[in-house]
Amino acid sequence: MSSAAAAAWWARSRVRILIPVIFLAPALFFLLSPPSSPHFFFTLPTSREESPSASGSRVIWAQQRVAEWRPCGWWRAAMPAPSRRNGYIRIDCYGGLNQLRRDLCDGIAVARILNATMVLPKFEVAAYWNESSGFADVFDVDYFIEQTRGYVEVVKDMPEEIASKEPFKVDCSKRKGHFDYVETVLPALLEHQYISLTPAMSQRRDRNPSYAKASYCQGCYNALRLNKNVETKAIELLQAIPKPFLSLHLRFEPDMVAYSRCVYTGLSSKSLSAIEAARGEDRKALTGEAALLWRNRGKCPLTPSETAFILKALGIPTDTNIYLAAGDGLMELEGFTSIYKNIYTKSSLLTHDDFEKMHGNTKAALDYYVSVSSDAYVATFFGNMDKMVTAMRTMQGHQKTLVLSRRAYANYTAVGLSGEQLAMAMWDAHREEYIMGRGSALPEQCFCEFKL
Repeated sequence: MSSAAAAAWWARSRVRILIPVIFLAPALFFLLSPPSSPHFFFTLPTSREESPSASGSRVIWAQQRVAEWRPCGWWRAAMPAPSRRNGYIRIDCYGGLNQLRRDLCDGIAVARILNATMVLPKFEVAAYWNESSGFADVFDVDYFIEQTRGYVEVVKDMPEEIASKEPFKVDCSKRKGHFDYVETVLPALLEHQYISLTPAMSQRRDRNPSYAKASYCQGCYNALRLNKNVETKAIELLQAIPKPFLSLHLRFEPDMVAYSRCVYTGLSSKSLSAIEAARGEDRKALTGEAALLWRNRGKCPLTPSETAFILKALGIPTDTNIYLAAGDGLMELEGFTSIYKNIYTKSSLLTHDDFEKMHGNTKAALDYYVSVSSDAYVATFFGNMDKMVTAMRTMQGHQKTLVLSRRAYANYTAVGLSGEQLAMAMWDAHREEYIMGRGSALPEQCFCEFKL
């Protein structure tokens, strides 16, 4: 073939040849590359001299933030519902205090969507939580009714002909969005005039109309105040803690570890026995590659000793006053208290009689109140309490709030980091989260990001 003919052929065919090559190149590179190390989601830290954290203070709270979250202004003005209501609704809440509160917050939005009058919620007796207290045992009923006025109507009493019968129970386990409730729950409300429901755990709040979002925000973050008796005890507890102090929500109980399906080495035989007893038949521990992937995704609770290591890496002095916001049954606590010794708890600050008389919800309410009011708050696991505490701290302008990254710790230790290098890696990971104002996962319909 002559050079002229070859040039003409190339001009006609180059597009057909180059396009497949461009699209296949990444796949060929992946197939021909040598095997890589386990899944790793973080950049390895630089040396101390090159690390951005090497300059300035090594205390995490001293880092200058570039953004923070604050309550949005749009939902502060009430959006009154139509004057005619479609019936009465009772929200049935299950679990511990913060699970109950989550159900109630979602229920307020549902009541507004259905244009229903809401009666006081029912806190179901939960044997697992050793709990029997009701809504009025923890929260200020009159304040709740007053603060939700203009968003959703809440009443203590119903007409006799309605109150004399049990509500018609509606299964909402698969109802997650606005149209689900309008299409499937509203007909039951119109027919029976009095229904009860428990909102599904995974609500699509982002799909709700603005008036339902506003009702959720107001009811959840402005209307729930502890009643006088509980608040008085909470203030007494708060005043007994030396100032300044950090509230630490540490989670490493047998049932939680068992539920996570994670395996730990180096635990005491007592802790291992407690975990095995809590596992049961349906919580078998993961093994092999599945266990590694699960841990690297940040699914395994931090041990107390791991928590102490991270706090030290973040520059939290070991003589810091720390209030331990935790339930009963914490394992391996000496791994934390051997480093941070100024530890305070409900049981150590309240009288024995006071502590023994309290319901589980009351104890959880005290932890909640102290944590919201603390100088700094750190969570080792982002559960229901942590979500509520971080939101309320944001409402009150308390910015020293941080959720420790289980995923970062797992990924860095998986590739062999330890000692000072691991400490630097944890500093860099958490510093980035803190200065960017991330890490709280606040409901976007209630809180807005502000650049500083």
